[in-house]
Amino acid sequence: MKIVTPEEMGKMEILSEKLGTSRAVLMENAGIKLAKFISEISHKKNARKILFLCGKGNNGGDCFVAGRELIYSGYDVTFVHLCGNPSTDIAKNAFSKIPESRAKFFNGYRDKGIKNTVESEELAFMTGEIYKDSARKTKRQEESRISSIMKAIEDNEVIVDGVFGTGFHGVLDREITEYFRASESKIKIAVDVPSGGNCLTGEVSSGTFQADYTAVFGYLKSGMTQYPLRQFCGEVQVFDIGLHEGSLSVLSKDMNVIDSNIVKSLKQHRKPDSHKGDFGKMLSITGSDRMRGASIMSSMSALRSGVGLLTVASSWTCINNISYQIPEAITLPLATDSEGYILFEENRDILQKVLKSYDSILIGCGMGVTESTKKLTEFIIRNAECPIIIDADGINCISSCIDILSESKTDIILTPHPREMSRLCGTVTEGIQKNRIGTAMNFAETYGVTLVLKGAGTVTADSKQCMVNINGNPGMSRGGSGDVLAGIIASLSAQGYSAFDSCVYGVYIHGLAGDITAEKMGYEAMLPTDIIKNLSASFMSIK
Repeated sequence: MKIVTPEEMGKMEILSEKLGTSRAVLMENAGIKLAKFISEISHKKNARKILFLCGKGNNGGDCFVAGRELIYSGYDVTFVHLCGNPSTDIAKNAFSKIPESRAKFFNGYRDKGIKNTVESEELAFMTGEIYKDSARKTKRQEESRISSIMKAIEDNEVIVDGVFGTGFHGVLDREITEYFRASESKIKIAVDVPSGGNCLTGEVSSGTFQADYTAVFGYLKSGMTQYPLRQFCGEVQVFDIGLHEGSLSVLSKDMNVIDSNIVKSLKQHRKPDSHKGDFGKMLSITGSDRMRGASIMSSMSALRSGVGLLTVASSWTCINNISYQIPEAITLPLATDSEGYILFEENRDILQKVLKSYDSILIGCGMGVTESTKKLTEFIIRNAECPIIIDADGINCISSCIDILSESKTDIILTPHPREMSRLCGTVTEGIQKNRIGTAMNFAETYGVTLVLKGAGTVTADSKQCMVNINGNPGMSRGGSGDVLAGIIASLSAQGYSAFDSCVYGVYIHGLAGDITAEKMGYEAMLPTDIIKNLSASFMSIK
């Protein structure tokens, strides 16, 4: 499923009009599709009374077209103007075609004069002045206006939010949020995006419309794949509104949601006469005496993801555990300091000797952050000739010298969670979360890497493309889940998948295995090791 930014969608509409498909036609198409969508939902819910909360722009125009169609289909339709009368020519035209005798209309906004009067009245109240009769009359009018809208919401069964479109950012008006709150018990449908949501970043204003369903026109907007906005959208359906095919030329980068069809197209088939060498050799420089589990989980997930040969280079203590729990792994014991962290100088020669033997290298999971592991990570980046997957402590080791990435001879994959990403970017975690897609794409392009920004709505980006993963669940929010993902990606990379495809395939398989696990065990009880056990079912489903 293709994703676009709100700005790109606007440019596509402009170009589409130049190429022969006018905005008026797009609005008519959108409104007709919206009417059918509303009708299907209303029929299932046995509802006949529909209220449109309308903005003054083209989002409201879509509502006017849909409302007109629903009126002719026998529905009881009410329109509430929450921001003023229609302001664009095509919205005005759409409004003019509504059969006024068969619809109800409410003025749901204060005009400028009333607003000024009310503000003066409130000031007079605070200063103890006596209200003028005109102010009292205005106050009664306002109370009546608000009461009539609340009554209209109460009397209808389906509430359609067409107040603000995809360009919204900022804070919702308090009065509008009260109308949204009054709609909570109703069937709620959003037009293109729930009002209050930022379609670029995924942020939401307080009081954002909580939709049960969202009808999206053209293409899914980037912010709707991210939280918290995603949880306000309910069930999402994307409708083709007839944008001219040539309008896609405005897109500078390819953005999509990962789905099973995309993953099936990536899956490589194994020949009957294959041998272990056909599926790659992977080196895992992971673990330490204190964090052996990270190495075990990343190693086991790598083997469960199909790599032909796996070598684990780690401390003796970690190697002993690996040998016992994962007999399929080859081991390479490395010298460590007194606390069980891998040393660099003492291991330089042996690592230099074996580096060229592998098809991918995973570094970081449970490795720790010391001066030696920092030097070790830098050494791998400068000297490896196969793809390098840098996770966890490997990321932390280079966060203060990020320009080292430019010295690599090969593809680099980084798999940070938001806090690790904030270290790489030198900012706060909240800043990363406010614009996950933009952050990932900018970083990938700046440093020439493939980046997997983990979290709900995991983002995979390189310099040319971006994909968002929407499977997975809260039960995966456990220490160790990232180690499992890193092992999967490194395994796929060793098998010959490109850096970007390894990540796309890996995050989808990881999320799917997490969903299979959650279905069996529930969010509370599931562990990352359980996800590894369900990788087989995840891969089997992609046949």
